[in-house]
Amino acid sequence: MPNLPNSDGPVLGRGIARQPEFVVSGVLGRGAGAEYIQSDEGRRVTMSEPIWAGYFAHWLSRRVRVYRLPERDYCSGAQILLLAPDEPAPTQPYIDLYYNECLPGYLSSLFGHLAINVDGKVFSFSETLNENEEMSLEEFLYRPALGEFSGHPDTHTFNVDDPKRPYYEKFGRRFMRAIHALRIEGLDTARLTERLRMDVTMIQETPPNPRRPHKYRDFHFLHRSCTSIIRDALRNAGLREVSGILPRELFLNIAYQATRPNKRGFLSVRAFRLDQLKVPERAHSRPSPIMNPLNRLRMSRLRSIPGSSEILPR
Repeated sequence: MPNLPNSDGPVLGRGIARQPEFVVSGVLGRGAGAEYIQSDEGRRVTMSEPIWAGYFAHWLSRRVRVYRLPERDYCSGAQILLLAPDEPAPTQPYIDLYYNECLPGYLSSLFGHLAINVDGKVFSFSETLNENEEMSLEEFLYRPALGEFSGHPDTHTFNVDDPKRPYYEKFGRRFMRAIHALRIEGLDTARLTERLRMDVTMIQETPPNPRRPHKYRDFHFLHRSCTSIIRDALRNAGLREVSGILPRELFLNIAYQATRPNKRGFLSVRAFRLDQLKVPERAHSRPSPIMNPLNRLRMSRLRSIPGSSEILPR
């Protein structure tokens, strides 16, 4: 499928995402006081590091991939294990746009969150400096609620009062909330990756405000947010007409623009939903209301997208 033409010249960037250390794949099991992975060769691989209870709640007796992260569990001191479903990766260049539903009880999450997956690398932007990052898809979706990925044990929220033991509360997004996804094939994914990587690097190199060192100094709701950074990168990669300020509004606008007649033959678009995997650390999420009346008027077009029934109001 051809890439859409562009004329802006090359985009340079730095900052490669780390790749979690792969350990083993197999069936997640538990019994006789042991937690293990039943490998394809029939061996029971017992992990020396603790396996988060949330994984057993959803994937016991299912095939998983096990990765080791450099971060350590605050209780055991051991490195943190990351488990993810053992599923095949797409073989064609693609982007997945992720509208993350609202977190209950958080004013900053009133409109949800937007992230983007480009060929298996996820870019996420936030007012919180630590959450501006490029990461593997497994990390974005399935980080365990352990160590610095968890919330503070007393308040269950973000807390960096102790710099030696921060609680960033950024465990796997599928455990935190449901995700509406839009897959688009046909855009220039190499160009998009370079632009997003440039944004991550620029944010990470921005000197912090000494009064709010954990916040991104140049964050702005209108022109320097999770939504506007992704919007501008997509414009640069070929979707020049996309617009929107709020996460769900931009998500729906991108769906509409990507299916316009002048994009047919260039782009393939489908939608799907990643349901929230319930764990005690997080209540049920909910979608933000559709605020833009134009997006409501465009529902007939949006309902023509394969899989749209999973993400659009009935």
